[in-house]
Amino acid sequence: MAGPLSSLKVLDFSALLPGPFGTLILADLGADVLRVESPTRPDMVRMLPPMDQGISAVHGYLNRSKRSLGVDLKKPEGVAVIKQLVKDYDIVVEQFRPGVMARLGVGYEDLRAINPGLIYCSITGYGQDGPYRDRAGHDLNYLAVAGMAAYNGRRASGPAPMAFQTADVAGGSCHAVMGILAAVIHRQQTGEGQHIDISMTDAAFSLHALTAPAALLAGEDPALERTQLNGGSFYDCYETRDGRWFSVAGIEPQFFMQFCQAIGRPQLAGRGLAMAPDIVAEVKGEIAAALKEKDYDEWLAIFASIDACVEPVLSLSEACEHPQLQARKMLVDVPASGGAAQRQVASPFKFSATQPGYRFTGAALGAHTAEVLAEQGFSEEDIAALRKGGAIL
Repeated sequence: MAGPLSSLKVLDFSALLPGPFGTLILADLGADVLRVESPTRPDMVRMLPPMDQGISAVHGYLNRSKRSLGVDLKKPEGVAVIKQLVKDYDIVVEQFRPGVMARLGVGYEDLRAINPGLIYCSITGYGQDGPYRDRAGHDLNYLAVAGMAAYNGRRASGPAPMAFQTADVAGGSCHAVMGILAAVIHRQQTGEGQHIDISMTDAAFSLHALTAPAALLAGEDPALERTQLNGGSFYDCYETRDGRWFSVAGIEPQFFMQFCQAIGRPQLAGRGLAMAPDIVAEVKGEIAAALKEKDYDEWLAIFASIDACVEPVLSLSEACEHPQLQARKMLVDVPASGGAAQRQVASPFKFSATQPGYRFTGAALGAHTAEVLAEQGFSEEDIAALRKGGAIL
């Protein structure tokens, strides 16, 4: 059965992580995603190790089910190809700095003149306007400017990089998908397309869901190890005798009481909500000392018998084998070139009527150029001429 977004066609000009992860979500849900790639400046993700049958495993995942069209947008003939294609597409996703697509002749105004219903999503670090619009940046920079990095880390060592790309993915990718789908609903109601301006910094700033309301009301900034969920309470990870770790997160009294009894420290049960630094330090010290008394496997058996929001800190390979993720079918074998398959993380969406699909791993650059252009009415002679002139790969 076709996925829930099988009616949508997407031209994806993005590279690296934010845009490709967003269009991966769309592709998994059935959208026809066509990557528009430069033959002279390949996506760096294609070069990331490890390689599987000559294709980067990261590229194979981020770009699964997406066809690849090799087009040189610096050639007028290449731009003409895009202007022909866009007549038949619903959505454009791009990730260049502001103004680049317009200079190439494929900006929002250029393409909506051809297709007024076009939804055009631009993902950038700082947005299409403001003093930082042309400034270079990466995930850590966006989190720093958004005020998020300031309270992620430890007081003893200072702010620390996030374990995954929060601004890129939770900001750029997911907000782009939400914006695109909202614009699709708007177009269904009005027939009107629009330009979506996604700033990864804006999106990261919006993620201060629990801290910003209090800070704006009381004027007190969240600080390192000073909030309930960033190390300012017992909510934390603790090491076992054999060097493994457990996450302890039962902030509700009934959960913390069970946990305290399980570790042989029932006297701590009434102090779980404390936020005074000296009390927190004492409680965390007691918990740390208790966890050091037993090995990982011993604690695993103990915590398995209680319901107190305590779970082992697993490596990624261990997570892949966890019975919960196994039961949820969060790994999938995706067809790759040469008839083999590549094991990948599955889509997390579970629908009752339609399901995500996985057609193939990320393709070679320009692998579908001739196929796509033939679908759009280009003759073999047209395609050969464009290829000879370097406009397509």
